[in-house]
Order: sequence, then structure tokens, then C-alpha cells
Amino acid sequence: MAGPISSGAAPAATHNPGTRYGPALALLASLFFMWGFITVINNTLLPHLRSVFDLSYTQTTLIESVWFIAYFFASIPSAKLIERVGYQKSMVIGLLIMAAGALGMTLAASIPSYGVTLVMLFVIASGITLLQVAANPYVAVVGKPETASSRLNLVQAMNSAGTMLAPMFGAYLILGRSKGGTAQGEVVLTQAERLADAQSVVLPYVLVAIVLTVLAVVIARFPLPAMGNATQRHNKEERKKHSLWKHRNLVFGIPAIFIYLIAEIGVANLFINFVSQPHIANLTHEQAGNYLTFLWGGMMVGRFAGSAIMQRFDAGHVLAAFSIGAFVVMLVTVFATGPIAMWSLILVGLFHSIMFPTIFTLGIKGLGPLTEEGSGLLIMAIAGGALVVVQGWLADHYGLQTSFLLTAACELYVLFYALWGSKTTNALPDQHIEA
Repeated sequence: MAGPISSGAAPAATHNPGTRYGPALALLASLFFMWGFITVINNTLLPHLRSVFDLSYTQTTLIESVWFIAYFFASIPSAKLIERVGYQKSMVIGLLIMAAGALGMTLAASIPSYGVTLVMLFVIASGITLLQVAANPYVAVVGKPETASSRLNLVQAMNSAGTMLAPMFGAYLILGRSKGGTAQGEVVLTQAERLADAQSVVLPYVLVAIVLTVLAVVIARFPLPAMGNATQRHNKEERKKHSLWKHRNLVFGIPAIFIYLIAEIGVANLFINFVSQPHIANLTHEQAGNYLTFLWGGMMVGRFAGSAIMQRFDAGHVLAAFSIGAFVVMLVTVFATGPIAMWSLILVGLFHSIMFPTIFTLGIKGLGPLTEEGSGLLIMAIAGGALVVVQGWLADHYGLQTSFLLTAACELYVLFYALWGSKTTNALPDQHIEA
């Protein structure tokens, strides 16, 4: 699994044209599952840490900001590492980095320390970044370019399966085993209760570390297909003739990923606190964590449905329709109360489902030999999730419910990208690998 294969005048790659990539894609799907699972554990971890460390919304969302800052700093080193040691070894390294960070979380819980927690989450996110830089563009180029969005949405559905199961895992093993997680409404813990609650993080992260290590061993021993180096050398010469910044779909796609992540992460991270409020659903954090499963379940359903829909309809048009739906339900969330506000926030998961994979594939469309660089920039834009701290600040100063107006504004940019920004300019022959 080296670089993508050009469908243009590139020399023939050294792999067997009859090679089946199904097993490799199935294995990559397991990576999508795991990084989705681990990322969404944060959604139950954040209200837990808010109680343990007595944090404001700004301090709570700063935890998630540190997570996404890792994408900014780790993306380029990840690309360099992949170029140096190859995709397979890089994936193994990424999984082991994540396992090390998960074990580090048990240290943070034992102290307990807010600072060590931030560092270990940064380590885990750096490992996930390495996996993302490798897996997303690879899936996008395996097969015909016109079905790239459909294919990536299908594999991303496994990511959503991980995000759907993680809240139940976190609600049971973190929130369900802590004083702050089982109390009705906001609660102020004693020092002894904080120390006891902090320990509930140890078992879940030990289990996660074990699974990641086993998966690293499986991938290290799996016969992933090698794509050869001839095309990579050709691409390096071709890249010198072209500029990334002449491709409108990439130029506007980078901020589209960045802005979309603000919306997705803001909804997920503040969901439990939002629905726990007396005028919304009046739930405990543990109960609210179970409802979070519906949010991520909607994303999984939406990606399976989106994959099928985009076999027949233009990806940009589908993205526009979903962004309009997301904007409408976010307005309902802001201005409604009770179960209506809760279920409208849950429903945004369905509309968010196709956004990342569709923006990604539209962003790299027509980049030809520039696909790898473009992919790296789009993955780096995931750092937009770090700006969830802005929503935390809005929640502290104007109210949690009002802060979701920021999410609604983000949906409008996605609509702009779908209707105009995603149109290709100076398109080059698409790169793809025929399975």
C-alpha cells in the first residue's frame, strides 16, 4: 500500500492487476471503527472530567481542542513517516502510539491530573492522525473516481458503528461507575469523591489499549498489497508542473472540513450537558450518554444510505440537501425546549453523516498527481475541531442552547461548498486503483 495509482500516463504499477482489495478494505474498516470508537469515548469523558476537575464549559471544550490540535501538528510528520516506512508499518506505529496514550490515561486518572490528561489525549489523537492520513485517501482512490464518495461513505459507516457503540461503553464503564455520572443535574463533588470518580477511567482505557495492541499485531502480519514505486517517482515529477491552489474544490474544501468539524464536535461534546438540563430532558449524565448512541447511530444509518444514494445522484447535490436539513434541525434545537429540542439535536447526526467523506472526496477530485498533498491538507483541516472551545466560550457567556447557533452557521458554509465551492477547476486525470 504505497501511493495511489495514476490513471493517466503513469508507468504501470508493479502490482498484479487481478489483485482483490476487498480484504485490505475490510481491514481498513476496522481502523475506521477503532478511531471512531476512541474519539467518541471523549463525549462521555468530557462531562466526567468536568465533574472531577470542576471545569467551566471553556475548560471542558479545551480538552477536545487539544485532541484536534494534534491533527494540525501530526499530519505532515505522519505523511513523512508513511513516505519513509510505508503504509503498513505506519498503521502499526499509529496503533501502538494510540495504545501508549490509552495506558497514559490510566496514569492521569491515578494522579489525577488535568494536565497529564491533556497530554495523553494529544498522544492518542496523534496516532489516529497517522491512521487517517493513510486510510482516507487510500479508500478514496481504490476503484472508479465517480464512486469515490460512495465508497468512502460506506467505509466511514464502520467509523460510525464505532461512534455508536462508544457512548454505551463510556456511559456504563465511566459515567455509570462514578458519582458525578449518576447524580441528577450538576453536582459538586468532595475531594474524596473526585479521586474515586477519576479511577473509573482506568478499566475502559486498559481495555482499549489491549484491543489496539492486538489490532497492531494483526495488521503487522496481514499481507497488505504493495503498489510499487514507479508511479510515485512519476508523480513527483508531475507535481512540479502543477499548483494545488488552482483547484477551487480543494481551496474551498479545506475550510469546509475545518468548519464542518466545529459543528460535529460541538454537537457531540456538549450533547450530554445539553440534554441533561431540566428544561430539555432532565436526565442524568449516564442516561444522556445512552441517548448519545442515537446521535452516532444516525450518522451510521446516514452513511449507509448516502453511499447508496450517491450511486445514483450527484455527490454535491446530496451534500447540499443534507446541509439544509442540518441547518433546519439546529434552528429547532436552539429555539425549542423539552424532547423536541433533544430529538432535533439527535437528528443532526443523520444530516452530518455524509459530510466529512463527501467533502473529502470532492476536495481531492481532479487533483491527479497532487492527490497525496491535497489529502494531507484536508486531514490537517480536521484541526477545526479544536475551535469547539469557541462554542464552549459562547455557552459560558450566552447559554448552552444559544451556542448551537454557531453550529447552524457552519451548516451554511457546507451548503455554499456543495453548491459552488466543490466545482472543479483545472482538473487533472483522476488517480485511482482498479480493484
